[in-house]
Amino acid sequence: MSDSIPLKTALTMILAVAILWAMPHVPGLRRFGGFQPGAEAWTLLRFPPLVTASKPVEAPVKPKPAPLPSPDPPFGEGFDPAMRHFEQALSRTDQKLPGAVTRVLHYGDSPVTADLITAELRSQLQARFGDAGHGFLLIAKPWAWYGHRGMELKGDGWKIEAATQSRSSDGFHGLGGVSFRGGKGASSEVRFLSGVQTAVEVQYLEQPGGGSFQLSADKQAVGVVETDGPVKRPGYAQFALPEGTREVSLEVKSGVVRAFGYNFTKPGPGIVYSSLGLNGAQVQAVLRYFQPDQWAEELRHENPDLVVVNYGTNESVYPDYIEKGYAGELRKVIERIRTAVPNASVLIMSPMDRGERDDKGEIGTPPVLPRIVEIQKQVAKETGCAFFDTFDAMGGAGTMGRWYKAQPRLVSGDFIHPFPAGAAKVGGLVDEALLAGYHHGEGR
Repeated sequence: MSDSIPLKTALTMILAVAILWAMPHVPGLRRFGGFQPGAEAWTLLRFPPLVTASKPVEAPVKPKPAPLPSPDPPFGEGFDPAMRHFEQALSRTDQKLPGAVTRVLHYGDSPVTADLITAELRSQLQARFGDAGHGFLLIAKPWAWYGHRGMELKGDGWKIEAATQSRSSDGFHGLGGVSFRGGKGASSEVRFLSGVQTAVEVQYLEQPGGGSFQLSADKQAVGVVETDGPVKRPGYAQFALPEGTREVSLEVKSGVVRAFGYNFTKPGPGIVYSSLGLNGAQVQAVLRYFQPDQWAEELRHENPDLVVVNYGTNESVYPDYIEKGYAGELRKVIERIRTAVPNASVLIMSPMDRGERDDKGEIGTPPVLPRIVEIQKQVAKETGCAFFDTFDAMGGAGTMGRWYKAQPRLVSGDFIHPFPAGAAKVGGLVDEALLAGYHHGEGR
């Protein structure tokens, strides 16, 4: 038998080599030129790297396809059925359907009071899906640090009754948890520092003997509202704002008026993200000091697609309460939301890390805080809510200690309240999770 290669085989081998050489040089073949024989081919096809075997592998083996995700993965890792309504609304907004507005109500404690985390979420979501307005804003500042990004707020002459502090005896605190009681001359002024708003709704209490207020845009009166009514109930007065309006003001003209806040909107399609923070807020405040019927009516009026329940930091100084009563009270708050707006998605958002110094001066996490997160996660599962583990996403135990030592610092000296850069990090994490869930669930 001859040792020479048969002519036909030799010609085939020469042709193969010629084709490989020609791919990067011949115009008609350049579109195939990204392929190079050998291990690089697997990288280009984006397969996961092969695990090194205990003995040599003679030829590359195509790895098995990655398993499909669980149909109900945790929120932040993919589609969560609990977020279905929100994501369907977001889809309509994303398609730019006329008037397709997605509404979010974000309840929280002091970091939300200053519109820190929520401002980042509002900004990023509106940049992606469109700006349908700023949303809810209180009539005046209950606390010096209350404020919303893009808005300058001033108020004068009001008796302020916050549900978490000098609360109103009747429990009527409005959507945002604060009632403002003012006689003739009491006033409120909002300046738009960035962008414009095209409409405003003033939310107030209709009540027997209620007074009147006037709303103005750029110092020009646009309407007067009488708040007198047969019974106490939430009232709403809508006004279109003249094009280019930069300032909205409210003044009590007669009697006594109880006002709750403004709701600034645009036609859409887009997002309205309302930041509803209360200083010192806990689930207890909502359960005990929000008059149930009034709050339910206001939730229905807002008709949100998503309600975020973002409490836990202020509860974390009461370990006995956390073990004995917290889960039950959180369930009752969720039940009230479900009863008022049964179609809305509800997201329980855990608190951030909280730091405290030990005997050696080291900044650590109190043991009760991870316990709160664990309880919230379980309640979310039991009540059909989505859950976002802020504590874990930002780095888990010890994060506030690391943030305090960072340069520049990301948290204040109380190891609780983030500086704007820290809040932006948390807002970005939530935004990523919302978008990941939305894209994973598209078409469902």
